[in-house]
Amino acid sequence: MSETSEATVSAPVSPGRAKFLRFLIRDAGVLLALVLITVFFSASAPYFATPGNALKIFVQIAINTVLAAGMTFVILTGGIDLSVGSVLALCTVVGATIMINESLSPAVAITLALLACMATGAACGLLNGWISTRWRIPSFIVTLGMLNMAAGAARVVSDNSTITGLPQSFVDFGNLIIGGFLPSIFLVAVLVIAVGWFVLRFTVFGRMIFAVGTNDEAVRLSGHNPDFYKVAAFTISGLTAGIAAMVYLLRLNIGSPIAGVGYELNAIAAVIIGGTSLSGGKGSIIGTLVGACILQVLSTGLQLLGVGDNFKPIVIGLVIVLAVILDAYRERLLRKIR
Repeated sequence: MSETSEATVSAPVSPGRAKFLRFLIRDAGVLLALVLITVFFSASAPYFATPGNALKIFVQIAINTVLAAGMTFVILTGGIDLSVGSVLALCTVVGATIMINESLSPAVAITLALLACMATGAACGLLNGWISTRWRIPSFIVTLGMLNMAAGAARVVSDNSTITGLPQSFVDFGNLIIGGFLPSIFLVAVLVIAVGWFVLRFTVFGRMIFAVGTNDEAVRLSGHNPDFYKVAAFTISGLTAGIAAMVYLLRLNIGSPIAGVGYELNAIAAVIIGGTSLSGGKGSIIGTLVGACILQVLSTGLQLLGVGDNFKPIVIGLVIVLAVILDAYRERLLRKIR
């Protein structure tokens, strides 16, 4: 009887059922959590289920979503980027400085500011990746150093002051609400997520990002250079920090050397809650978007329930720890299915 039962338990799962179970465990679970949290706050928190509050949530998740999109690439390779918040601050003052240049027309100034923000962010990310791979230094240490360097550079570029007076056309676009409920900056974030999803899902580069995080030695033996993909992942993270800086400027209309404080932790949290494994090789950028939504829905819902600012970080921290614990169990279930 015991032998029969054991054989029954260890019987292989059909390919179709296994694929469905993997979808439920890895992808649908995070979305279900978002739905349940939303339903809970809609029923318990006053004014949560209103168009105005939904608009507020869309506005507030835009910056973190863009940062987390680039962070997903880094974490998929098994790295971490602690510098994106400070890089965002540096990019905001670089972009704002260009846009207030009176010798440039608004269209030219905005275009140059966007290119400068992206180039500055990408250069910081490239430096992070190159140092980490060239000297085999943990990315945690390298990006911690970049965090301080970028923060200092932001103060130098701005002369330790806030930059205001951005072009009115730029400000108007940042305030634009499409369809009465979708802010323009949220659509920018969705576009970044869509591009990242396409790259990871349908390109050879995206498949190699996953492969490097799973087993970089296997990638090397297959004739590819894993260091190239690691450096590229950090460059993408820096690039999205530059784009997030433009979103910051659109939202707040100022360039600030102290912008982005703590943003790196929110981005990492969104990626982890979204189901991307800290060990690398497993995850989804769509899950990252859902993770960013969960963080903001939690924050807004707790605020409407009257939970003080001192207690909100405790709740969100518990959610992050729970997500890491669930990630361990999720991988065990996926191995059993396979």
